Amino acid sequence: MSKVNRFEINNATASLSVIFAANELETAEQDSNMAIDLSFEYLRVFAPTDDKGQATGLTPKVYHKKQVKLLKIESVGKHGYRFIFDDSHSNIYTGDYLQLLGTEFQQRWQHYLQSASTAINSREATIEIKEVK
Repeated sequence: MSKVNRFEINNATASLSVIFAANELETAEQDSNMAIDLSFEYLRVFAPTDDKGQATGLTPKVYHKKQVKLLKIESVGKHGYRFIFDDSHSNIYTGDYLQLLGTEFQQRWQHYLQSASTAINSREATIEIKEVK
């Protein structure tokens, strides 16, 4: 099981750094932590389950999330971490699933970009949202 040491949210790059604890079998000479960087969009598109609670797998079922923000991360005990996004979606990510997303990033991201090449399945938001102050 992958143990997460900490998260670092970078709103400027819209990404999350996940720092994992080192494998107990590694020697002291090797880096004690492993880190992966995942964009908020990638995390949202490849959430463990979709809005209806169905497993997402390799095929993205969510589009128009290029500007999504990760608002908060909550610990859910031994189950993992609840990620709360600004589009009102939340999901529980385990350390193992986050590590899988890092390992399969190239394959998943390329598949997503190919499937998002149509107007219907665009990465862009479907409506423009402006903040009123």
